[in-house]
Amino acid sequence: MNEEFEYLVGQKIRQLRKQRGLTQEQLAAQLQTNNCDITRSALAKIEAGQRHIYLDEFKMLSQLLQVSYEELLSGEP
Repeated sequence: MNEEFEYLVGQKIRQLRKQRGLTQEQLAAQLQTNNCDITRSALAKIEAGQRHIYLDEFKMLSQLLQVSYEELLSGEP
């Protein structure tokens, strides 16, 4: 993925997380509970477009945030 696209996907994840009233710590804990080895710091970097997102993380984020893959990839508000 290119940097701009990763940034847009990260912003979409941040937007959805906040809409659901979750902190980065809470979402990271939910990911960890579902066997995604991710820290709050790593989640923050994903949201800022500074870290690549792995497929297992992407899949679990889609499930936890209750959105389709397409919505996460759209990067649109």
